[in-house]
Amino acid sequence: MNSRSTARRTSRYRLSAAVALALVAGLVAAGCGSTKDSGGSGDEPVSQPTQGGTELAAVWPLTGLPAPEQTPDHPVMIVKIDNTYASEPQVGLGKADMVVEELVEGGITRLATLFYSQLPQTAGPVRSMRASDIGVVKPTHAVLVASGAAPPTYGRLNAAKVKYFTEGAPGMVRDHSRHAPYNLFMHLPELAKSLKGQPVVPASYLPWGQDSDFAGVAPATTISAKFSPATTTKFAFNPQTKKYLNTNTHAGRNDQFRADSVLVLRVREGDAGYRDPAGNPVPETLFFGTGNFVLFHNGQAVRGTWTKPKRESPLELSTAAGSLKVPAGHTWIELLPKDVAGGHLSFAP
Repeated sequence: MNSRSTARRTSRYRLSAAVALALVAGLVAAGCGSTKDSGGSGDEPVSQPTQGGTELAAVWPLTGLPAPEQTPDHPVMIVKIDNTYASEPQVGLGKADMVVEELVEGGITRLATLFYSQLPQTAGPVRSMRASDIGVVKPTHAVLVASGAAPPTYGRLNAAKVKYFTEGAPGMVRDHSRHAPYNLFMHLPELAKSLKGQPVVPASYLPWGQDSDFAGVAPATTISAKFSPATTTKFAFNPQTKKYLNTNTHAGRNDQFRADSVLVLRVREGDAGYRDPAGNPVPETLFFGTGNFVLFHNGQAVRGTWTKPKRESPLELSTAAGSLKVPAGHTWIELLPKDVAGGHLSFAP
């Protein structure tokens, strides 16, 4: 094949690709521009670097809600927040896209709080990282914000190529009106400004769908997720707002995470291989493999099976009827130990 023929074929390919991209852009612009909550002006969206290549950002990856024309110039930011009475009030939860609760030593839990579509000025109290975080962070290409970690955990995170920021990072401050170690906070906009390079927009964290995709099989307006004798997280569904509220939250009154859905994943617990300063063995949530789940939405529940082949893999949900989509919105994910590991889930109408 001569160079002139090759040039003509390349030109036709580029023209076809450009036409296809323009067509997709027009369709996305039409869809997002007519949605009041999208924040869009109706102009053609800008191409964004994403996990699958250069595509148009149509929805927020952590909520499935319509996205504006351009995604943020910072990566997903995950802040490890204390979840005990000593943390009160927790700060920043009200602007989170998603919250993941995981078991740590002593039967207490920590919150991996995911921020992307908006950043609160301050988030915290910031506490330490765990190897359990790898399965939460890797699918998002996020930066992890924490107070620090035990040496074995640093080794695990480094091996997994998780990017993290600890005390001393831009934006990390101590609030001296509180007692240590519950007085470390992160000013997320300041950290975001310090990050260089073009961040990757992650793939959708959950298989997002619409309300019409969800068909509950049992009424469930109250939820109780027992992680251990020391920690039970409770939710109540408000039929007026269509939201689930954590009724024993440690967040400030006007700074609570208001969930559209609560997704309880039954997970295996391993041993992180070391003990905390009090001598408690440190568990590791094995957030990969397969297990059962219960999805709560609109006051209803549905059961099924989740699959996540590797820690970095996206989460897949299925029921006896086939693949399940989660209605777009803000989701609280419970990484609840299986019954044999001491976890227990109950709900009622």
